[in-house]
Amino acid sequence: MADFDFNNPHLAPNRYFDRHFERDAVKILPGEYFATQSDTMIVTVLGSCVSVCLRDPLTKIAGMNHFLLPTDGGSQDVLSESARYGVYAMDILINHLLKLGASRYRLEAKVFGGGNVLKGFTQTNVGERNAEFVVEYLHMENIPILASDLLDQYPRKVYFFPDTGKVLVRKIKSLHNTTIMDRESAYRMAIRNTTGSGDVELFD
Repeated sequence: MADFDFNNPHLAPNRYFDRHFERDAVKILPGEYFATQSDTMIVTVLGSCVSVCLRDPLTKIAGMNHFLLPTDGGSQDVLSESARYGVYAMDILINHLLKLGASRYRLEAKVFGGGNVLKGFTQTNVGERNAEFVVEYLHMENIPILASDLLDQYPRKVYFFPDTGKVLVRKIKSLHNTTIMDRESAYRMAIRNTTGSGDVELFD
């Protein structure tokens, strides 16, 4: 079964060959995810956003998402209006993994991100809200967290190897441009408009 679907706008389209690791790779941006049953490496760069790496260790089917909760100024509870987007981001990844043949009951998680890197948003604890949502959601869904690297003040580059479940994390302590913050700020505005219009559809 293929691990890519051009008809799904959330599925990461950015494929390349990583010369350092000598393997095919996919880079996911804010709002995207990728699910696979191959050894394609999944890569992302996180600021305030969070990524969840999910894997079925028996079938080695795995995937990763990259998302941010819209700010609603209210509850951090997993059932809050803001968290609806996080639930959607998790559900769409889990559903794709199940379609590829993973078992929901065998899924294991590794979670990353939630750094306090967006200037001007420190009062709303953007990264902290996202980190707390991920931990609470996985707890409610009985998906064990095998490893995590959350919060702090630095962006992270995450490399996920679906075939082994290994994750490498590099903290970016010196930024040469504002690309990470610009992407997350633009993404934040986009999902704020989307959730406000009621266009986000949740899976049952």
